[in-house]
Order: sequence, then structure tokens, then C-alpha cells
Amino acid sequence: MEYETPLETGVHPSKSVPGGDNAAVDDDQEEGEYFLGDDDPTATEELHKGILTKDADDKHDPSTRQFSHGCHMVRGKMDHGMEDYIFAQHRNLDGYDLGLYAIFDGHSGRDVAKYLQSHLFENILSEPDFWENPVHAIKRACKATDEEILEKMADSRGGSTAVAAILINGVKLVVANVGDSRAIACKNGVAKPLTVDHEPEKERDLVESRGGFVVTIPGLGNVPRVDGVLAMTRAFGDGRLKDHITAEPDVTIQKIEEDTEFIILASDGLWKVMTNQEACDCIKDIDDAYKASKKLVKEAKSMGSYDDISCIVIMF
Repeated sequence: MEYETPLETGVHPSKSVPGGDNAAVDDDQEEGEYFLGDDDPTATEELHKGILTKDADDKHDPSTRQFSHGCHMVRGKMDHGMEDYIFAQHRNLDGYDLGLYAIFDGHSGRDVAKYLQSHLFENILSEPDFWENPVHAIKRACKATDEEILEKMADSRGGSTAVAAILINGVKLVVANVGDSRAIACKNGVAKPLTVDHEPEKERDLVESRGGFVVTIPGLGNVPRVDGVLAMTRAFGDGRLKDHITAEPDVTIQKIEEDTEFIILASDGLWKVMTNQEACDCIKDIDDAYKASKKLVKEAKSMGSYDDISCIVIMF
């Protein structure tokens, strides 16, 4: 089935300045489900060794740069229902102003993506050593979440990618990626990748070391697939392939510099038709995060994307 008018949903910007107000206005959600927050950020902690801790020796004030986020998504023309989910929320936790953003791109069903939307950030922030060792904490949380999914999801075929970002006091960005959704930053007009897609050809050694294989089957888009099925090497769920793939994320910590203009998180429905630089160029003259996210989705559709497209733009 092809849809003449795909499902579209969006969220207007939520502006945040430490010590100030922020607000989020949710449009028509329907199948595109968001978690949105309106806590008043009042972060006062210090910065140390790539993450915020209460016992830092080097003191840095939280950023006073105003930042905002906007979200948009559209149902594609594939023969299945909407399988993308977005999480976009401001939250105050332990005195820190957190921006929590994620794209979950489901495949063979939407249940895994929906579960991630409800549980992944809660599991990450519940890790007792998140502030002291965020990389290990996020990897443990992802492993635990994947185990929960495999235990609770009856259909072993379903799975989901995840690209998640935690913006801390506007000055640090922690990014975790599983699969082929992607995050990029735009600095002085130049696209900078924040994640690497987990594609079968790139990670053939990983798959083969776990007893699987990578093959390109004619008629399936000529895309390399794990065991001839999955077009990525890392995903949550996918129980029948789990012996040959993993849900372990790549985790990076970035400092938000003064030349950082905006960050884009999007599902592969956008990246299949648009390069990182094209995405930056598309919205370089827009100063509204929601309008920017909507333009990116519209542009990806016009370039021929048939997949579900989800996008979050965080502007500084």
C-alpha cells in the first residue's frame, strides 16, 4: 500500500537557558509519539573530565547559550505502519539541565522502538555511575534494555536502531548509537559526524566472529545484510539474529563549542537520500528548530525517500 498523504507530526521548539524558562508545544501526535518535558533548568554543577560531577576540581559555569529543539516525522510509503519513534525532553536531574533526544527506527514491527522510547533513557539515567563513567554506564544500560526486550517481546523478528543524545547544561553532549540512524553537528557551516553507521560491510568481521555471514541478495535492494536478512550489524531486539549481531552502542562525549550551530539526529529515511553536508546546507539559513526539522523531512521526501523519516534538530 502507498499513502497519498503520509502521516506527519511535529513538535515546535523548546527553548532553554540555564536558570530560564522552556516550553514545548506538541502538535498532532497520532502514531508519532513524543515525550516532552517542561522542567525549569537550574543547573549549577561543575564540569570535569568530559562529564559533570559534583566533585570537580576544574570549575566551569553552565552554558548561558540559548538552545532549542524541534522535531518532525512523516510516515513513509512502505507497506507497513509507522515504525519510527522520537524522544525529545528537557529534564532537571540532580541539579543538571538535561536535554534528552533520541530517534528509534523500528523494523519488522514497531514494538521494540516503542519500548525503547519508554525505557532507554530511564535505564541509562538509573545507572549509579552514570556521572562518573558514562560510557560504561550507557553500554550496561543498553545491554540490560536489550535483554528486557528479548525477554518481553514475543515476536523475535522485530528490532530497532537507536541514536540517543544527552545534552548536559548546554556544554557537553553524550551520544550513543546502535544501528544506522545518525547524528551530526554543524560547525561554521561544515558537517561533522557524531556517529558511524553500523553497516554489514563495515562490520563484516564482527558478524563473522559471532558465527554469522554477510551477503547481498539480488532483489532486496542490493544491500548487504547480516545472514541475508538485516541491513545493519547492531540493533535492539531481533532475537533470531542476536547471536550474530549486538546492541552494544558506540558512545562519544563532545564539548559544545561556540562554533557549534546545530545538531541533527535522524533516521535512515533521511540519510539514504541526503549526505551530512546536504543536511547542514538545507537548514543553514533557518533559525527555528522546528521549521528546520520540518524542512529536512520535506527535502528528504522530495529527494525520493520512501521510508519513514524522523528528525530532531537542536539549535544553539
